[in-house]
Amino acid sequence: MDSNNKNFSESDLQKLENQIDELIDTLNQLKNENTSLRHQQDNLMSERSQLIEKTELARTRVEAMITRLRSLEISS
Repeated sequence: MDSNNKNFSESDLQKLENQIDELIDTLNQLKNENTSLRHQQDNLMSERSQLIEKTELARTRVEAMITRLRSLEISS
């Protein structure tokens, strides 16, 4: 850009256009990455929920086994 008369040259405009194109590409990449990360987060949250449910089921079963063992011990 010619600083004396503040006019944009053709090369200045081309540089600006290239920078804008790069920004648009970066924006699109970030949008895609964000979408992918959101899907990954949803999957991980679902998996976490399933693991918590399995852990609770296992805890309940173990507690039931302990209770049965104690009752067998008392009755013996």
